[in-house]
Amino acid sequence: MTIIKLNPKEEENILNGFPWVYNNEVNSFVGDISNGSIVQVNSFEDEFVGYGFLNIHSKLMVRMLSLEKEEINRDFFKKRIQMALAHRKNMNLGNACRLIFAEADFLPGLIVDQYNDILSVQFLCLGMDILKKDIVEILIEELHPKGIYERSDTPVRLKEGLEEKKGILYGDFSFRVNVEENGIHFIVDVENGQKTGYFLDQKLNRDMVKYYVRDKVVLDCFSNVGGFALHSCKYGAKHVDACDISKLACEEIRLNASLNQFSQLQVICTDVFEYLRRPELKDKYDVIILDPPAFTKDKTTIKKAYRGYKEINLQALKIIRKGGYLLTFSCSQHMTPELFMQMLKDSAKDANRLIQFIDFRIQAPDHPALLSANEQLYLKCIVLRVL
Repeated sequence: MTIIKLNPKEEENILNGFPWVYNNEVNSFVGDISNGSIVQVNSFEDEFVGYGFLNIHSKLMVRMLSLEKEEINRDFFKKRIQMALAHRKNMNLGNACRLIFAEADFLPGLIVDQYNDILSVQFLCLGMDILKKDIVEILIEELHPKGIYERSDTPVRLKEGLEEKKGILYGDFSFRVNVEENGIHFIVDVENGQKTGYFLDQKLNRDMVKYYVRDKVVLDCFSNVGGFALHSCKYGAKHVDACDISKLACEEIRLNASLNQFSQLQVICTDVFEYLRRPELKDKYDVIILDPPAFTKDKTTIKKAYRGYKEINLQALKIIRKGGYLLTFSCSQHMTPELFMQMLKDSAKDANRLIQFIDFRIQAPDHPALLSANEQLYLKCIVLRVL
């Protein structure tokens, strides 16, 4: 087995659970270099650190698999998958759930989401992609799904030297799956929907709107397929506007509203930034929900992203009724909780509004994060009361 020797003291973070070895942390190689293979990682003093996937073309040169001296074979991956599944079984999150969350479940580069009896999977690194056949077989053995669909159509694969791809890996099934979330029915498109088909990480956050929306007029911005809007309807909102720029997303919102027989929901197909600036909206909404896409996926563009987050939050604060609630989100790992909070303080100051800090939330517990890797704590939710 090829040995990767680290620079002095670079093993400290790895031994504390950090999941990656960056290319500038590697001192030397002993043995043949084969991208996608499993290698042994040693300290500068040649002491054993662990095993991981190698890819010298990636900034993440080694993705760690284990810190123990053990054989990394099919049985190893089966036990890791079983460990991830046991956590989800304990939580009993229903028929729409993330079953495996890559490095956070000690399975680097592997995402598995469940939508009823269909699995939607992503292979995001070369090492895991090479093991695709074994991984699919293990998932069939453990879960007996009707079908498995691959959604590896993401640019992150290009950094691994892989092409984007998607398609059926197992079974014969409809790509549009009816799932239930918190008692609400949704159609999930595993072929063309966002990410693997749906944003499962907001499941519990969508349910918590029940504390704020009863008998209220609600605006759900960047609504996608209507997750927050439909939950607002379920929990007694008087009227709900769901706003999204995508015509396809707006069609899905209408379909999902009809599935649940929600009549108080109106779909507004327009640019959210422009909509929030309309002067006639002042004092119209009791609750505004801002769940935008990630404005940055690169720390070099964080200043631009900060301006984008500030703009929508500033405009929402200007128009919301006194005593209303702002539920605001960021799904960018580079917008840290501290930076997100500072942005909201700046927005409130410029909007000349006083705010109460009500709640702080993160991604759902089927999307765990390693304490040793701050990058994995990507989703932030802050609830404010506006005075």
